[in-house]
Amino acid sequence: MTDPLSQTFAALADPTRRAILARLSKGEANVTELAKPFLHEMSLPAVTKHLKVLEKAGFITKGRDAQWRPCRLNGEAFKDVADWMQTYRAYWEESLDRLDAYLKTVVPPQARDRGPNDDDE
Repeated sequence: MTDPLSQTFAALADPTRRAILARLSKGEANVTELAKPFLHEMSLPAVTKHLKVLEKAGFITKGRDAQWRPCRLNGEAFKDVADWMQTYRAYWEESLDRLDAYLKTVVPPQARDRGPNDDDE
């Protein structure tokens, strides 16, 4: 995985890393704060490895303030993912629009007007 996009999606593939990103979306936190919810199932070094993966993929940055190492989100990495996915979003929207148009030609109007539970009455 040498290309940046593969590295990005590999970083997002892990639920622990996604949980760390969710926590950082609320504001910066140090490594100890980020590790706390996971310490019952993994060690601090394991959490630190997850942080390194996120940092290498560009999702987080780590600062330095004396002994405190605040981590924060890097929004630019998320923009790259959103830009890549935008192409596929347009594809699916067009596909769903075509499906909707097709269904309007094959489903009788009265069936479209009924709710999903109208048959149960």
